[in-house]
Amino acid sequence: MQAFENFLDDQGRVTKWPAKAAMKIEVIKYMSQFFENGVTYTEKEVNEVLSKHHTFNDYFILRRGLIDYKLMARTRTGSQYWKV
Repeated sequence: MQAFENFLDDQGRVTKWPAKAAMKIEVIKYMSQFFENGVTYTEKEVNEVLSKHHTFNDYFILRRGLIDYKLMARTRTGSQYWKV
């Protein structure tokens, strides 16, 4: 299996979306650490945080992954997000 570090640049940003599910989970877990417990974020704020920590310009897939893997939750309208 490819090492997680292979997906990071020298600044710790994720450089590509993995093909394998196990590595996708690792990337999503890594991205979740940039959110604080007890803080409510707007969708725009979530996108801004994610954009700072990856270079492949697809915060949509990262945001969806955080929700799908239950590392973040959101309101039904998607107007507020928080770390689980």
